[in-house]
Parts: sequence; C-alpha cells; structure tokens
Amino acid sequence: MKKFMDDDFLLQTETAKKLYHEHASKMPIIDYHCHLIPKMVAENKRFDSIAQIWLMGDHYKWRAMRSNGVDERFCTGKDTSDWEKFEKWAETVPYTFRNPLYHWTHLELKTAFGITETLNPKNAREIYDKCNDIIKNDPKFTPRGLMEHYKVEIVCTTDDPVDSLQYHKQVAADPTMKTRMLPAWRPDKAMAVEVPANFKSYVEQLSKASCKNISSFSDFIDALQNRHDFFQSMGCKLSDHGIEEFYAEDYTDAEISSIFNKVYGGKELTQEEILKFKSAMMYIFAVQDAEAGWAQQFHYGAIRDNNTKMFRQLGPDTGFDSIGEFNTAKKCSKFLNRLNMEGKLTKTILYNLNPCANEVLATMLGNFQDGSCPGKIQWGSGWWFLDQKDGMQKQMNALSVLGLLSRFVGMLTDSRSFLSYPRHEYFRRILSNLIGTDVENGEVPCTGFEGERLNQMVEDICYNNAKNYFNF
Repeated sequence: MKKFMDDDFLLQTETAKKLYHEHASKMPIIDYHCHLIPKMVAENKRFDSIAQIWLMGDHYKWRAMRSNGVDERFCTGKDTSDWEKFEKWAETVPYTFRNPLYHWTHLELKTAFGITETLNPKNAREIYDKCNDIIKNDPKFTPRGLMEHYKVEIVCTTDDPVDSLQYHKQVAADPTMKTRMLPAWRPDKAMAVEVPANFKSYVEQLSKASCKNISSFSDFIDALQNRHDFFQSMGCKLSDHGIEEFYAEDYTDAEISSIFNKVYGGKELTQEEILKFKSAMMYIFAVQDAEAGWAQQFHYGAIRDNNTKMFRQLGPDTGFDSIGEFNTAKKCSKFLNRLNMEGKLTKTILYNLNPCANEVLATMLGNFQDGSCPGKIQWGSGWWFLDQKDGMQKQMNALSVLGLLSRFVGMLTDSRSFLSYPRHEYFRRILSNLIGTDVENGEVPCTGFEGERLNQMVEDICYNNAKNYFNF
C-alpha cells in the first residue's frame, strides 16, 4: 500500500515519476485565469490566520460544509471567529474522501506550511495554531510571497471594463514585484440586460469610467472601445466571458439600437430581444479582441444562483451554482463561423461545464484551426466542477484522441485564494501519470527523438504553450 500523498502522489509508473519530477515540476506557473483581488496583491496583504486565506470566499469548501450539516454562520457568517470556521472545516475534511477538496487541502498544507499530517477534528487546533504561527513569522505568507513561493511568473486577474486598474498600475510600477500581474477583460455586465435598472446603472458607471456621454448604442460601444484600449495599454492580452450558452441569433443594427434605447429607458425586454442583444454584444466583443490581437475565453454552461433565498442573503458566487444543460453546439459553430468568415476570429479558448459536451468541443476546435499558430482554437482545462482528477483526465483523453494534446495550453487556478497554486501541481501529476501510463503500456515510444519529444510535450503543456499562445 502506498503512503498517502508521498513524493510520488498520483504517479503510478516509473515513467510518470520521471516525467513529473524531471520536467513538469520544474516549470514556472502562468496562471492566465483567476479571480484574485488585485488590491491584496498591490498592498501585499498580511493575513491574520489560515482561515482567512483558506475559507474567505471559497465556495468549494462552503458547499462541502453545508453538505456535511454545518450551519451557514460557520461558512459565511460574520458572528463566528476564524477558529470556529476552521474547526468546522476540519470536522468536514474527513468526510471529503474522494472529493478533490481532500487532496487540495493536504497539498496546500504540505506545500505551503510543510505540514504532512492529515487534518481532522483531533489535531485541528494544533494545526491551526501551527499555521498561524508560520503565517505570523514567515514573510512569504503574503500574496506576493506565496506567488514567488509557487514560482508564479504571470497572473491574469478578471476585471470589469469600468475598473480603474489602479492596483495593476501600482504593481507594475513596483520594482520589487517579481510576478507580473496583468488584467483580463470581463465585460459580462455590458450584455446583462435582463434587469433594466441594473443595466442603466452599469451604463452610467461605464460613462464615468470612459469620460464619454452615452445616449445611444453607438455611444455605448465607443465607451467600451475606450476601456478596451485602456486595458490594452495596461498589458491586457485576453478577455473572458461567463455565459450560460453561446448566443448567435440573427439581428439587424437597427434592432440592436432600438433594444438598447428600450432597456436603457427602463423597459423590460422580451426574451427574443435579450438573446439578440447578447448575440450582438458577443460578436462586437470578439471583433474588438481580434483587432487588438487578444485571445478570448468563453466559460459556458453554469446555472447560477439557483437558491433564491441564499442569493438574497449572500449575493452571487457563494456556492449555489450548478452544471446546466444547454444544447449549444450549433450556436457555438454559428458564432465562430461568422467571425471566421469575416477574418475576425482571434485565438479562442472554450470551456464547458457539462462533461456531456466534451467530445462536442474537442471536435469543434478542428473546424476553425487555420494554421496561423499552433492550437489557435483551444479547449480549456476541466473547469469548476470538472476541475478534479476524473474531469481533467476525461478532458485530456478526449482532446488526445480528437485533437492535439501536445498543443494544449494547460492549467489555470480559476481561484480566489492565494493558496490554490497546488492545483497546478495536481494537474501536472495527473498529466504525467496519463502520459506515463501510455509509455508503460507500449502505446507511446520514449527513446531517442520520441523520448525528447515526450519530455518537451510535458513541459510545453505545463508552461511553454501558454507563454507562446498569449505572447507573454
């Protein structure tokens, strides 16, 4: 029986061990999509406890705690102490066997704190105190220190067009900052027309941020372009869009102008009008990205804020989202095809949340590769609920048989925590084991030129492909 989480964790063959230890583990990290708070990086926030790093904003842990019968006040409550929250998480951990949270928890304890004991209710206080003592005395336990510790070379945050990017400016001007922090354009609110009052408020924010008066749809697009140009001046190289499904309805420019006037005037839109407006905005965003030479990302397939009671109490992104069922293949194809026909299809990464779409996306990529660069159209790593061993293996297996795994841009954290970088290690171990198993089974050669290609393939997926793809 293997020891839990030893140096060869998840590595089942000698080839897998060699690929990971000699190649994958040595590569720096490019975290090209995350939800870290730029202010924390700029101010290099000091954390008071491991609970603040671990449990603040982590809806993965909150979902598990709720499922384990933990009262909400120990997840998101303001009347409970850091220790009380940590204690409830420690009580939950032994119930997370076979959930990726069990692995992530102990990888983070091991790689950040050097703690190899498994967390449970019996040793919770001891581990809590030990971690807090380390946090207090070890200078690496700041956002910048942790990124340096995990060899993070570049991190791309997720930022709204109205954001001032003041903290990105502050970080860029700081010669002591070793990790590059770049913004990524996330314009979802600019197409969220379901609630007229919210949309009007957002347009007013955009007007202020762009210093442009907005009274028409044309003004609206000009203001967005102004912010897009500003983001580019700040080093932005990619956008991200969180959508339920792809939008590719037919529309006319006159219709979209009329729809804008209607919703900006405070009137509710029909479902048809909403879909047309979203379709127009997705196209416009894609053209802006293509003309700037950016890559674009589309995360689709989530049903968000399912629990209305808790949404009203806590707001979005608090652990009440789930996988949705959307038949998007034709709309995705139509959207990409229009851009391709017009010469406006930029580098694109597609992320599905429902695993039933794995082969759909794996084959969609090949429709629009044009030879202009390796892997121009990418299938993103297992995302959110698929960001675990089984989900990542299925994604890489489907990509392998239907595309080119060698050109894959690899892993990202998609996280709000500065302790989430071991997810890259988790991915790299799974990748090395996947390829190593093929070698041991005699399905892939590992000597001579092919052996060198195999080693390079692992290093490329872990780091080089992303660096080249985004022109970092």
